[in-house]
Amino acid sequence: MFLSIRATCREGSTVDTDVIVVGAGPTGLMLAGELRLGGARVVVVEKLAQPTGQSRGLGFTARAMEVFDQRGLLPRFGTLEKSPMGHFGGIQFDYTVLQDAHFGARGVPQSQTEAVLEEWAGELGADIRRGWELTKLSEDGNGVEIVAATPDGEQRLRGAYLVGCDGGQSVVRRAAGIGFPGLPATRRMYLADVTGCAIRPRFLGERLEHGMVMAAPLAPGVDRIIVCEDGTPAGDRPQTVEFEEVAAAWERITGESLAGGGADWVSSFTDATRQASAYRKGRVLLAGDAAHVHLPAGGQGLSTGVQDAVNLGWKLAAVARGAMPDTLLDTYHDERHPVGARLLMNTRAQGMIFLGGPEADPVRAVFGELMELEDVRRRLAGIVSHLDVTYDLGPGTHPLLGRRLPPRPLELPDGTRTGTADLLHPARGVLLDLVGDPAPRETAAPWSDTVTVVTARPENPDAFAGATALLVRPDGHVAWAAGGTERDDVTAGVDRLVEALHHWFGSPEVA
Repeated sequence: MFLSIRATCREGSTVDTDVIVVGAGPTGLMLAGELRLGGARVVVVEKLAQPTGQSRGLGFTARAMEVFDQRGLLPRFGTLEKSPMGHFGGIQFDYTVLQDAHFGARGVPQSQTEAVLEEWAGELGADIRRGWELTKLSEDGNGVEIVAATPDGEQRLRGAYLVGCDGGQSVVRRAAGIGFPGLPATRRMYLADVTGCAIRPRFLGERLEHGMVMAAPLAPGVDRIIVCEDGTPAGDRPQTVEFEEVAAAWERITGESLAGGGADWVSSFTDATRQASAYRKGRVLLAGDAAHVHLPAGGQGLSTGVQDAVNLGWKLAAVARGAMPDTLLDTYHDERHPVGARLLMNTRAQGMIFLGGPEADPVRAVFGELMELEDVRRRLAGIVSHLDVTYDLGPGTHPLLGRRLPPRPLELPDGTRTGTADLLHPARGVLLDLVGDPAPRETAAPWSDTVTVVTARPENPDAFAGATALLVRPDGHVAWAAGGTERDDVTAGVDRLVEALHHWFGSPEVA
């Protein structure tokens, strides 16, 4: 049985922890690590007694790789396979039309991603409690209390805030009364890691008369297959499925038998498309699949959930510690809800192109022609890699404002080299002086508890679109920029820097 050290939050109520996270998938574990880096206490409750070990999602997008890199996590994954080639709705194209772009990491089982993030969050001090199934949730003005069924019987846990990272069928979302509007499923698909079968690879999928199939080798003797048979009855909720059912559908579509084979695991999914009407309701927040469900396409679901966590973590930690007002949490919905809506848009479009029958042939033909245009390839590469994500972070015209700090090499004053991702490992704000100008450094100095001031020169003078200084939030997004197209006088630029520091990091006295 867990014994809680009870503490008093800033409103005066007694809580067991600052934040309760429900769900120990990639989103919940990433959020736990981010909260610990921000100085908040966190308890993660997960109904599964042990990780499933199932491969499920097989990689993540280029932007998710950058996010992992900015926390120093990429080496824990070992050697990653990065491909310049990807697809949109099954139509292949080269992602290197964008600088820094690639399709992302391939062949990384979700079980490995979860293991990496669980180890990291645990090292940072996150309390991860498995075998805890949420049965009840209640909120008052000072905190959130849950009741969970555990191996030691019913347990209660109280936190100042709670985040539901518990998937598309989120118990948290329903208990909090948050709407989940969208489109119901129109088709059901099967997913399996099959063994003992000789399967021809179909890396980008193959559209046949009666449906679509995809196949790729996962490990020696193991192949990942996806089966989408036309006319398969659908429903919003997952259904139990057996290997024989998957094998029969595969044979009906391809004419190939999987007889004599088996499966490490099988699952089903749908093309249901839904998004939470609010990512925050009082002291309850949602992230990952609890906030948005869609047709799986290119590892975008896992990657978007991880980015939700990185956007929310530092903000929630600052609020839970009492360093910032809870109105800061409203920016989480404001910034991430549009990203989720765009995710649903692009996955629906891909589903129509990829899974539609003969009626979709004209659309596929038009898209094929459009893909010959570089501007189209650039736009689609940005959408699917998530490298086009930009937040509205206030006045200013510099092209990096609101965008993520690009991965670039830097030279420090002592001659040593580093990279922009290295500056973000501690999950603190960064004031990056790129030309040795003392004014931004002196302005940011009172925020030294939360903002690190770094002077460095880029190896490429054009690396930051002419910026002379940048204020970067802990999630890696640029909140203020000077230089380049910013032609305001020095006083106006410093005034905007002060406003940005106050807005994202509070007053120096509190920070």
